[in-house]
Amino acid sequence: MPQEGIAQVVRDLPKFEDENLVVGTEGFSDAGAYRLRDDLLIVQSLDFFPPLVDDPFLFGQIAAANSLSDIYAMGAAPTTVMNIVGFPDDKLELSILSDILRGGADRVLEAGAVVVGGHTVRDVEIKFGLSVTGTVHPDKLFTNQGAKPGDKVILTKAIGTGFVTTAFKMNRCSESTLKTATDSMRTLNKVASEACSEVGVNAVTDITGFGLAGHANEMAQSSGVTINLELSQIPILEGAKELAIQGNKTRASATNRGFAAAQTDIAPNADVLLVEFAFDAQTSGGLLISVSPEKADDLLAKIHDGGITVAAIVGEVTEQASKSLNLT
Repeated sequence: MPQEGIAQVVRDLPKFEDENLVVGTEGFSDAGAYRLRDDLLIVQSLDFFPPLVDDPFLFGQIAAANSLSDIYAMGAAPTTVMNIVGFPDDKLELSILSDILRGGADRVLEAGAVVVGGHTVRDVEIKFGLSVTGTVHPDKLFTNQGAKPGDKVILTKAIGTGFVTTAFKMNRCSESTLKTATDSMRTLNKVASEACSEVGVNAVTDITGFGLAGHANEMAQSSGVTINLELSQIPILEGAKELAIQGNKTRASATNRGFAAAQTDIAPNADVLLVEFAFDAQTSGGLLISVSPEKADDLLAKIHDGGITVAAIVGEVTEQASKSLNLT
C-alpha cells in the first residue's frame, strides 16, 4: 500500500497508552518495541508478499530475509518466528509450499532464531512471510529518529531490485542480473546490524517498498534534519541500469515519487536515471545508517570485513532545511 494510504489508516486508529510501550505505531518506525524488564525489550514485526521469482525455495529465502530485516533495523536479535502463508492448495502441489517453507527456515536458521509455528489459509495466490520477535537491551535499540547534523549516511546494499523483478516478470531480465539481485535480497542484514551495535550509531532504517528516497525522508522527518544523498555514490545492482532505461518500473515507483516529492529537492543537474533509482521500490534492501563522522570509517570497515563489500557512504546529514531530502 502507498505511504499516504498507510498514513491515513494509521492516523485514525486508537492510540494505545502503556508505560512499557517504547516504540508503537506513531512515526515511521520499522518495528514495535515493548519493555519486558528494565534490561530487556522485545521487538516485533510482520511482513509477507507474493512471489517475485519462480524458484519456491529462493522465494522463501527472500521473503524471510525481508521479514527479518525490520528486527535488524532496530538493533535486535531475532529469536522466534511464525510463518504466515496464503496458498492455493486446490491448484498447486503441496511440494511447492514445502520448498517455500524450507527456504524461509534456511534464513531463520542463519539468523539464529527458531520457527515456533504459524498459520496457513487457502488463497488465490501464494503469499509468504514471517512474524518475527527479537530481543534487545534498551541501550542498544536503534530507531530512525536519531540522525544528527554532521552524520555520515551509509547504505549497505545496492538498489534496483524493483527494476530487476519487474523485468523478470516480463521476460526481459538476464539470468546473471536476476542472480545478482536475488543474492542481495536473500542476504540477511545481520552483519550490518551487529556492526552498528558494536560501533554505536545514531539512526537506522531498512530500505524496502517505499524506496531509498521514501525511507530516507522518513528518517529525516523523524529526526528533524535534512539528509543529502549523493546519487553517484549509491551502489546499483549490476545490470539494473539497462533495465531501468528500458522502462521496467514497478507500480510503486510513481506513488513513491508522488508521496516524497513535496519533501524532496532534486538538484537541477542530478542524473535523471539515478533519481529514478532513488524512488525504485526495494525488496529486502539494505540498512540506511546515520553515524557520527568519527565512527563512519570504522563502521564501514566492519561491514566490509563481514562480507558486505558493496556498503558505501552515500551522503550526510545537515540541519533541517526547507526539504527533508536533497538528491544531488
